[in-house]
Amino acid sequence: MKNMINRTHLEGYLYEHDLTIKTTGKESKNPGTEFISGTISIATDNDCLNVVPVHFTYVTAVTSKGAANNTFTFLKNVIDGTVGTVMKVGKEAAGKVRIDSAIGLNDFYTDRSGTIELVSAKRNEGGFVHGVPSISEDEKTRNTFEADMLITGVTHQEANEERQLGERAVVRGAIFDFRGALLPVDFIAKNPKAIAYFEGLGATNKTPVFTKVWGRQISSTVVTTYTEESAFGEANVREVSTSRKEWVITGAAAEPYAWDDESTITAAEVQKASADREVYLSTVKQRYVEYKEGQKAAPAANTTNWWL
Repeated sequence: MKNMINRTHLEGYLYEHDLTIKTTGKESKNPGTEFISGTISIATDNDCLNVVPVHFTYVTAVTSKGAANNTFTFLKNVIDGTVGTVMKVGKEAAGKVRIDSAIGLNDFYTDRSGTIELVSAKRNEGGFVHGVPSISEDEKTRNTFEADMLITGVTHQEANEERQLGERAVVRGAIFDFRGALLPVDFIAKNPKAIAYFEGLGATNKTPVFTKVWGRQISSTVVTTYTEESAFGEANVREVSTSRKEWVITGAAAEPYAWDDESTITAAEVQKASADREVYLSTVKQRYVEYKEGQKAAPAANTTNWWL
């Protein structure tokens, strides 16, 4: 398997964060180790409307090589307020940040629908964080991603005025992290030429197309207006705002990579990576099931009626 491309680049204003400092438990490989986890969000445009989150799972003060970890230092400065956020101190006083991260998946199970289902949400996972004195004047260069993608299918979607969605193609397949782990993902193509290109590839599970794609993460707020007519007088009008985050492909390699080839990736390597992911997901699911069983076994809360 080739060294897979999977990277994101973000520059902008530190918008907000939910970082916390924690300590590893007794069962940990290194008990008592202080680490930071949580999310920081970066406004990559001058109007602070395109806000992109980056998640950190485990950032320690010292790297695996024993050197001081600059990312830990920066994140700790964010926590203590030395580096301000747009939400706290305004755009002009907020810290300017550059982050080189990678595309990851937040895999978890839920039973909100009555059955246990897997949710795999794309996110920027970890990376190197730098405080910078200035950011690029070109907003488009502040927010990019690129990845080697094994495309296994493309679905055309017509414009949907009610949902405020334009015509698009959903490009499905898989990318890989730095360990070679398979990550099922989908991206969106909106440009008419891009839609035609990806639909013309004829990619399927049996005949995938392996290529490099790149694009931008687009965050937007969708406002939906609901009107309830009244028997008399004015109608009841309310607006509901929802956030929409899309990974939009803006380019692809002129020539795809060779498929099922030792120089790139073989079908056998994909099969193994798929099997490894199934093993990983079974562990995630088992932890969720055990958590739910633990909740059922917990003592019932005091239900004394306070009004009696």
